[in-house]
Amino acid sequence: MSGRTVRIVNPVQDEEANDQARGQSLHDLIREDIVEGRLDPGARLKTAELAKRYGTSTNPVREALHHLQGEGVVIISPNRGARVRPISEDFVRNIYEIRALIEPYLVRWFVNYATDREIEALEILQGDIDENRSDYQWYWQANEQFHNIIYGRHYNQEAVELEFRQRKVLHILTRRFTISRARWQAITREHWDIIEAIKRHDADEAACIMEQHVRGACQHLIEQMRAASVNKAVRRL
Repeated sequence: MSGRTVRIVNPVQDEEANDQARGQSLHDLIREDIVEGRLDPGARLKTAELAKRYGTSTNPVREALHHLQGEGVVIISPNRGARVRPISEDFVRNIYEIRALIEPYLVRWFVNYATDREIEALEILQGDIDENRSDYQWYWQANEQFHNIIYGRHYNQEAVELEFRQRKVLHILTRRFTISRARWQAITREHWDIIEAIKRHDADEAACIMEQHVRGACQHLIEQMRAASVNKAVRRL
């Protein structure tokens, strides 16, 4: 008998998986168009129009809008339907206030369960981040891996999924701006300090640094948004 593994295909399961992938892709596309401003703040989101725009049927659009309502980028009101939530300073600040609670909570658990291999992986990733600051796309991917290592095994997957959804929204926002030299220095210092706290099994210190890390990111993004708004107003003069 050969050593090959034979996969038995279940057509129903495969179709369900394909539907889920298509739904997630649509969800991502609508989210990106909202955050990038291609769908105007406050605009009505009509399912028939969105289905035509994205080349799909209305049911996946409705499902995507309900997911986006859970992320806070869509508002659904009785008798008024769905609207685009304006991406304002208050919206950004509210997301980071939630993250300032979730991320310390997640890292506190990780401190007690981190393996030597995971700690080594964090050190390698941060070393690579330090050496590749000029490539934002590479940084974002490495930073994703860094935080996924810390959060991914947590038993509270609802919290993990909320953190991940918010991170995707913030990535779309932050990629439009450059990271200042001061912010780069803070990211580097805080990441290494978090790693050292994990190695010392100091959950309180790791949580404290993570909260500082989140609040610093919030301040930096809001400052960038304000500067972009001023520049836009000046160009209109």
